[in-house]
Amino acid sequence: MDFSLAPDLVALGDAARLVGRAGADRRSIRDDGWLMGYDPAFAKELAERGWLGMTWPVEVGGGGRPALERFVVFEALIGEGAPLAACYFADRQIGPTLLQYGTAEQQDRWLPGILAGTDVWCIGMSEPDAGSDVASLRTRAVRAPDDPDTWIVDGAKVWTSGAAHADWCYLIARTDPTARPHAGLSELVVDLHSPGVEVRPIVDATGDGHFCEVRFDGVRVPAANLIGDENGSFRQVMRQMEHERGGIDRLVSNQALYRDVLPHADRQDARVRQEIAAIETGYRLGRLLVLREVLGQAPAQFSAAAKTACAEHEQRVASFCARVLGARGQAGLPADDLARRVARNVAYAPAYTIMGGTTQILRTIIADRVLGLPRV
Repeated sequence: MDFSLAPDLVALGDAARLVGRAGADRRSIRDDGWLMGYDPAFAKELAERGWLGMTWPVEVGGGGRPALERFVVFEALIGEGAPLAACYFADRQIGPTLLQYGTAEQQDRWLPGILAGTDVWCIGMSEPDAGSDVASLRTRAVRAPDDPDTWIVDGAKVWTSGAAHADWCYLIARTDPTARPHAGLSELVVDLHSPGVEVRPIVDATGDGHFCEVRFDGVRVPAANLIGDENGSFRQVMRQMEHERGGIDRLVSNQALYRDVLPHADRQDARVRQEIAAIETGYRLGRLLVLREVLGQAPAQFSAAAKTACAEHEQRVASFCARVLGARGQAGLPADDLARRVARNVAYAPAYTIMGGTTQILRTIIADRVLGLPRV
């Protein structure tokens, strides 16, 4: 089989790499740029190039381009460490969700800001006592007693990536406390500038604060901001997670670091060569898993397998980079840019198999819902 890309796709990837490299050069840390590289100007540049909403229908302002073109662009951008955090969540997840479940009025209201790279979105899903278990969410939304066309939201979300910069939160809330845990959830778009919203950045082991806690205290949300069916969120969330888990971002977050460390590896050592071969093989296998998602060839919820394989690959990359630099990487002195990046990535690497659904939960999904294995 021939896995090579057509010449026009190769050219597109080359162009995206140049753009991504230029954007990454403005950052102090090149790695994990889709998650923590907040750069509003870069988001607008991508919009001007037509690289936001690339696959969305032309009728709503999208590019109407093949999914493979978007894959090529974002593999190149993320692989270079381009700062995408101001637009990536909206492009990857919110736009497709609005296209599938939103009304025409909701699409007219929110898609243009995403396509222009001007509106920043976050996703309010995990909670202090509910991480991968969506059905145990406790944030509540009830109809306002003084206005049935308004929801009142109370509760807290945590690990909400990019909330400190976001304009909008795509919130999952419990709207029917009497229903079964999976059946009483709804999705609301919340203006984060509303009274009663408090955003608290959470500083992680690397010193970054892209994860946030968001508290809602009597926040009023128009009923028109309900996305899809009231109390029908669980099915919608599962579809949304397909967008979140099965993308190339889960494979190449630290690809630039790997490339920069590789020249320092002792390739005269057979064990090092074997490890390099394993990483290169893992990357290509992960890429094929992502491509199955991109091309619509994967079964439902197969993104759990793609995310598991890709996130574990990124952890292997972090470990390899640390071994190559040794004590230099452990020290991570501020003046030593490469060592600083290695030290940071080692500290951050455990998060790869936690965020977006823990690997333990995803393996259960693979066994139960993809393979249909019997429960013991």
